[in-house]
Amino acid sequence: MRVMHGKPAHGVGTAVGKRVLGTLGAVALTVGLLSACDGGEEPPADTATTSSPSPEESTPGPEPSAEEQEPEASASEPSSEPSGDGADESDGTAKPGDDKGDDESSEGDGTSQGEGKPDGKGGDKDPKEEEPEKPDYIEYGEVSARVGKLQQRLQDLGYFVTSVDKAFGGETQQAVFALQKAGGLYRDGVVGDATRNAADDGVVPKAQTSSGKVLEIDIDRQLVLAVENGKVVKVINASSGNGETYDAKGATYTAYTPRGSFAVFREVNGMHSSTLELGDMWRPKFFTGGIALHGSASVPAFPASHGCVRVSNGAMDWIWDTWGAPSGTPVVVY
Repeated sequence: MRVMHGKPAHGVGTAVGKRVLGTLGAVALTVGLLSACDGGEEPPADTATTSSPSPEESTPGPEPSAEEQEPEASASEPSSEPSGDGADESDGTAKPGDDKGDDESSEGDGTSQGEGKPDGKGGDKDPKEEEPEKPDYIEYGEVSARVGKLQQRLQDLGYFVTSVDKAFGGETQQAVFALQKAGGLYRDGVVGDATRNAADDGVVPKAQTSSGKVLEIDIDRQLVLAVENGKVVKVINASSGNGETYDAKGATYTAYTPRGSFAVFREVNGMHSSTLELGDMWRPKFFTGGIALHGSASVPAFPASHGCVRVSNGAMDWIWDTWGAPSGTPVVVY
């Protein structure tokens, strides 16, 4: 460190003495500054806060990283400013000024430590670190190539999927319900390991009939099968009577779907209102009494109807317009 004097020396002895005293004074000043920088207590570990919102239930995010605990020299408290995903992902590198007690950090090429360096030590974050990890499961709302792959597989197996558009919407969810029912899996409409394995293994229900075009209704698994000469050509999610009692027009009924062999005897090509004022049915095909196979906007993964068999409106359109099930078509309920 250079010591500058305001006046010229009056002699060699005087100059040497002043130089020595000046040097000792600079050393003492430097020691005092360093002591002030290093001697302050660092805040306890529990004063550094993290801010990480609870992960959403359908889309778990990455585990938040611990916040940087070393404060800047000019700050009295540690910074806890969260990043976009609720966690500070700093690499812990000290910022300029953290370990300097004098103005020596300003010397050199004028660039602060770590500033503008490609290794991210100047506070820049790797964009990949902020991207949430893709969950292992696939569920409603996802749009991706793997959804398109799932749709294609379901379609190839015969589950009712009309479009491979890479968007997990209602139609895909209905097909996943059907696959889970066929495989005896939990019916949540979410594709986890078990459901993915069922698709990979080609799980498809077997027909109970061996000849002709038949509509088979599997009450136990809540499925409708379009069968041709013993081969299942389409598997459709369905919802039948829930077994509960209900009142309609002063009478009490049981929401029951009868089992047995029947045939389509009446059909309505459009929206039909229940005579018991229980709601509307889309393009119903009646096969016994007031019980029909019909389209509905609500087809859950469990029994929920008053006795009719619900399928999606799109599936009912396919039965009418593509496959064809005119009056006289056998309907087997088991």
